[in-house]
Amino acid sequence: MTTVRAYHHCRYSTESGMRASVQKWGNSLAIRIPKALADDARLGQGTEVEVTADRGRLVVAPIRQRRYTLRGLLGTVTAKNRHRHIEWGKTKGGEAW
Repeated sequence: MTTVRAYHHCRYSTESGMRASVQKWGNSLAIRIPKALADDARLGQGTEVEVTADRGRLVVAPIRQRRYTLRGLLGTVTAKNRHRHIEWGKTKGGEAW
């Protein structure tokens, strides 16, 4: 379920959001995102977003980078998905193994 906020503090606000105009930008179209709306969506300059069309609506969502930890990654290792030891033979050069 999506929560829709009203932005009453903005002079371009409507009951369900903010108004913006589509403008030409080179060969593309662009929309300026008001600061209050960008703050609410946690968007900033340089934020990568995914833009999709869903039943006639334009959806812009920030791409959140997954954060990995060594503990979390090692927690997914099991005896079933771990590869077996491979013997590569004697060293040929200055290898440390």
